[in-house]
Amino acid sequence: MRTKTIKPRAKEPTIALINIVFLMLIFFMIAGTLAGPIDRKVSLIKTTDIDGREPPDALVIYADGTLHLRGVIVTDATAYLAELTTKERAVVRIVPDRDLPAHKLVGIGSALRAAGAERVMLVSEKALP
Repeated sequence: MRTKTIKPRAKEPTIALINIVFLMLIFFMIAGTLAGPIDRKVSLIKTTDIDGREPPDALVIYADGTLHLRGVIVTDATAYLAELTTKERAVVRIVPDRDLPAHKLVGIGSALRAAGAERVMLVSEKALP
């Protein structure tokens, strides 16, 4: 008669899996409580009915590449920066037209930086969810 030897089954590493899941649970519980909820007494403003206007100190760039400041045509970026004080040159805001080619926008941004602008910020329309 032949006897069959039965080998013991290897234990599954469930303890390690439970430890990992537990650590992930603790991590997400802590990370989720970093920002508290907004007070329910506060009602946020609605921006759906606001007219879109450029900031008064922003350089508007039309689709054809012409520059305007407060409705007046500006010849180039250097002329625009010449009208600004040193403090105003720290952050220069530009409002590009949606149809302005990207290479023109990059060229104008580079010209502003070369003329002495410390930071060039684009003013854009916020995407709606």
